[in-house]
Amino acid sequence: MSRHDPDITLLTKAQTLVEALPYLQRYAGQTFVVKYGGHAMGDPAAAEDFAEDIVLLKAVGINPVVVHGGGPQIGAMLKKLGVVSEFIGGLRVTDKETADVAEMVLGAINKQIVGWIAAEGGRAVGLSGKDAGLVIAEKVTRPADPNRGIERNVDLGFVGEPVKVDRSIIDTLSASGVIPVIAPIAPDANGQTYNINADTMAGAIAAALGASRLFLLTDVAGVLDKAGELLTDLDPARIETLRADGTVTGGMIPKLETCVMAVEGGVDAAVILDGRLPHVMLVEIFTASGAGTLVHK
Repeated sequence: MSRHDPDITLLTKAQTLVEALPYLQRYAGQTFVVKYGGHAMGDPAAAEDFAEDIVLLKAVGINPVVVHGGGPQIGAMLKKLGVVSEFIGGLRVTDKETADVAEMVLGAINKQIVGWIAAEGGRAVGLSGKDAGLVIAEKVTRPADPNRGIERNVDLGFVGEPVKVDRSIIDTLSASGVIPVIAPIAPDANGQTYNINADTMAGAIAAALGASRLFLLTDVAGVLDKAGELLTDLDPARIETLRADGTVTGGMIPKLETCVMAVEGGVDAAVILDGRLPHVMLVEIFTASGAGTLVHK
């Protein structure tokens, strides 16, 4: 090959950038809320990929807001301490001991993610719902078995859900070039601390921000039908059908509840993605094919 001949690999990379141009233009100045969780958080390579993606989004003019979970890490610490957890409808029943452990573990994860983003050249600040009045929560109860329609309410202990979000601290940080990283802990009106499902927290924050996209990064490809095939496009009516016929169960129920709440609250679309795949968010955002399950109104 002559030194004047173009490098095919470089041309391919250039073409990829050109294909991303309309998406870059479309999303410039928009807010993306990204819920980061699952076992991918424990994989150093996956964590590096995630941090690179978040820094890249900020660099191209998108405002990412990260809300993280920590279920596997909380579960591991509870097991280490000999505390047994119960789950109802995909949500952990949380007593005072479990709530204290969750807050401790989530605080450590929060600063770890801030460190990952800093290592990739980004500027991030760790928060929880307690900071600057970001989120006010209230106690949650749930039906005993939502899959069978039993109506008896169950006390989930120190589990809350957001009832008020004050977006001002997020707006201030984003306008200053800083990426907010938020742990799903928040007080109620009396100052009692509650553990909040990270998907629910992300959905409430996305709705309050009028986000263009809500991304739920998890350990599965997305919503699967009964044959195990990926469902790429859903709306609230279809989701209700899938839940009624038992296609959607367990931990996927609160994820889809979050997606519906978000899009009905003003978010353009919510996407459930496999966070174990390298740069899966960039594939979803900057290509025509996309990835995962997209929920729209």
